[in-house]
Amino acid sequence: MYEKKSRWGETIMNDISTGDESGCNESDKIANDLSTTNRLESNVRSYCRNFPVIFTQARGSTLEDEEGREYIDFLAGAGALNYGHNDPALKEKLLDYINRDQIVHGLDMVTGAKQAFMEAFDSLILKPRKMSYKIQFTGPTGTNAVEAAMKIARNYTGRQTIVSFTNGFHGVTLGSVAATGNSHFRDGCGIQPQGTVFMPYDGYMGEGVDTTEYLDKMLTDGSSGLDHPAAVIVETIQGEGGINVASQEWLRSLEEVCRKHDVLLIVDDIQVGCGRTGTFFSFEEAGISPDIITLSKSLSGYGLPMAVVLMKPQLDRWKPGEHNGTFRGNNLAFVTARAAIEEYWRDAAFEKEIKRKGGIVRERLERLADLDDRGILSARGRGMMQALDCRTGDLAARISALAFERGLVIETSGSEDQVLKCLIPLNINDDELKRGLAILEESVISALLEIPDLALDKEVETLWMEVLA
Repeated sequence: MYEKKSRWGETIMNDISTGDESGCNESDKIANDLSTTNRLESNVRSYCRNFPVIFTQARGSTLEDEEGREYIDFLAGAGALNYGHNDPALKEKLLDYINRDQIVHGLDMVTGAKQAFMEAFDSLILKPRKMSYKIQFTGPTGTNAVEAAMKIARNYTGRQTIVSFTNGFHGVTLGSVAATGNSHFRDGCGIQPQGTVFMPYDGYMGEGVDTTEYLDKMLTDGSSGLDHPAAVIVETIQGEGGINVASQEWLRSLEEVCRKHDVLLIVDDIQVGCGRTGTFFSFEEAGISPDIITLSKSLSGYGLPMAVVLMKPQLDRWKPGEHNGTFRGNNLAFVTARAAIEEYWRDAAFEKEIKRKGGIVRERLERLADLDDRGILSARGRGMMQALDCRTGDLAARISALAFERGLVIETSGSEDQVLKCLIPLNINDDELKRGLAILEESVISALLEIPDLALDKEVETLWMEVLA
């Protein structure tokens, strides 16, 4: 049973079971019956609780459930499907590779698919940006890439401490969760996470406060209690943290602080890279040069597991096999990753389209925020990483639930899940984009109308104190 009620009395998530637990004949099967999942899958499951159907097919920017109902996908695999579901160009390359019985699993042995990916990545991504990095293939998850990046920094500098930021998210394995701020993930470790300290992210202390000055002061003062760190790890936009956007000036200042104090700079581009902000790397407009970059999620282009660490050549001091993983040689992902790069990143046309569509989303979200004259909602983001802050998790969850009923999949994020996060496929067509935004608008209006009338004329803070009491 999974049920959550809004603070104003409405059920916003239902029991994900839609049938009984007993066996049944195939002819008697109930569509979207999740009883098997309820009975066998661990309680740790999460997304399926908010979207309680059985998805069966997906094309482009849409999903389809067992009943044949279509949903516009504003979740995109939590950012792993920047090019949508089953992109035809990528699928063709993948099926051709499989049909020719080429290497699927290769550990870290040299394969044609692996070399072809590296050549494409170097010629179409790195060289045009005048970037020189060694590529490490880690276990095929973002958290494994973060673990490797932290090891690289510690081994190279001989220091242990990693500086992370408030509301940061870098994974949930023991090393990366230590750099993750949210207590929900940290509390699941069973032991105290170690080796990191947290500093305030851009905007955390309010407008007009440059938090890099605080970091600089802590690093300068020998009595601050902050040991000389090996590295700073940062997301240019905190996705799971609530779409908190670091300014370009703040990122440049952060790099200056790192250089001043001989601290390595790690940029975690796992969710916001691969074009999500409008450029392949999210930090390009800031003009910074990270020592280490982590990539995963949409790197394969097709939703296949893949992760890499990019490191400045002088940092590559690994001994053979010192950080390994059985599935670091996922050749199917290499095939689709190369295809995605060649299909979308040969010129600047795709970047322009991302920025254009990002403008459409931002304009619509700002219009939504303006619809409510009580100042409850606000929009923020960059490129196709956009969000609507709803102030409370209850309101955001209610909007997400209403949107799902209307045929839109959209998730929440932030410290209290108070932010609706738009992770829309970058290649969505304009018609589906506008239909999805229209559903979101209808859902926002419906949810706002559910706020009790007695609170409508109160000041915003008073309103929410009363509504959420």
